[in-house]
Amino acid sequence: MDLAALMLADSRFPGGGHVHSGGLEEAVARGLVTDLPSLERFLVGRLRTAGLLNAVFAAAATRGRYAELDVELDARTPSPAQRKASRVQGRGIARAARKAWPSDRLADLLDTTPEPHHPIIVGTLVHDPRAAAQVVAYHAVTGPATGAIRLLGLDPFGVNAIIAHLAADLEDVAAQAEEHADTDPADLPAPSAPGLDLLAEAHDRHHREEVRLFVS
Repeated sequence: MDLAALMLADSRFPGGGHVHSGGLEEAVARGLVTDLPSLERFLVGRLRTAGLLNAVFAAAATRGRYAELDVELDARTPSPAQRKASRVQGRGIARAARKAWPSDRLADLLDTTPEPHHPIIVGTLVHDPRAAAQVVAYHAVTGPATGAIRLLGLDPFGVNAIIAHLAADLEDVAAQAEEHADTDPADLPAPSAPGLDLLAEAHDRHHREEVRLFVS
C-alpha cells in the first residue's frame, strides 16, 4: 500500500477525521447500538452495504471517469444527508491533498467536481484499486467504531478487537470492489442500506435542532 493509502487509512490524517459517525450517533440515540455485540452487528451491516458501495466507487475512480462516477454515486445515495457528508469529507481530503499529493489526476478531478465524494477522491489519490477499496472499507467501520467509544464509553480494546475480527470481511469487500475497477460506471453495483439512509436523515434533522457530537 502506498504512502497516500496509509495516510488516508490513518484516523489521525487531517482530511479524514471522525466528526462523522456514519449513522452510529443516531443509532445510539435510538437504542439500536448499546454495547459491543450490537456495535459489531452495526459495523458488519454498514461494511456490507454503504462500505461496499463506496469501496466499489473508490476502486473505479483509480481509472478516472470522474464526472460519470460522481453522477452514479449520487444516484446510489438516496439520502441527501449522506450525499452531503460524503462531499464534506471529500472536500477535507482535497484541502490536504493539494499540499501533500498535487497531481494532474487530482487537478482533473477537482476541475470536474470541486466538492468530490469521499470515495472518488480516495480512488484518485490511491492509484491501486485494491488499496483504494481497502482504505474506504476501513474508513466505513473505523469512523463509527471511534464514535462508539466516545458516545457509549466502550472499552477501546474491545472496539479494536471488533475491527480486528472484521479483517476477513474487509478484505472480501476490497476484493469485490477491485473486480469492478474497469466496470462501466452505470453498471457498478448498488448495495442499499435503507436503515442507514433513515438514520442519516433523522440525525441531520436532530442536528439542526440540538447540539450533536457528530455531523453525521
